[in-house]
Amino acid sequence: MATTVEGPVGSHDNDWTSAETAAGRNVGLSLWRGVRGRCPRCGHGRLFCAFLKVDDHCSVCRLDFTGHRADDLPAYLVIVIVGHVLVPVILWIEVDYAPSLAFQLGVYLPITALASITLLQPVKGVVVALQWALRMHGFGAHPPGELQA
Repeated sequence: MATTVEGPVGSHDNDWTSAETAAGRNVGLSLWRGVRGRCPRCGHGRLFCAFLKVDDHCSVCRLDFTGHRADDLPAYLVIVIVGHVLVPVILWIEVDYAPSLAFQLGVYLPITALASITLLQPVKGVVVALQWALRMHGFGAHPPGELQA
């Protein structure tokens, strides 16, 4: 469970909730923040500086994001999610209605492309947040002074 803690050193903002407590890191809260494209630790800083480019660090709590290793996993997960949602619907339409090739190209391709593009950033945010919550790669123990601005 998340607790309310003081902000970063030198900050007078005490209203942010940290996903990191003495007991460990809150995985659920971190994943939700990743879906929203926010810092998995504080929830206020931006995770991305461009569409799929992870920022170097959080602008609020100064968490270093350079250790993340999302690589191709977000793309694979998006393919699995979109495929599992759209393929049954497409097969149902094909079997029951047998639409023309023009319909297939004009409807299935744009829906698949839009769904994939829409899901790519939230899924990548979840992967980075999961790595932070599970202390994977560069998100292990905090070096001294990491919270200092």
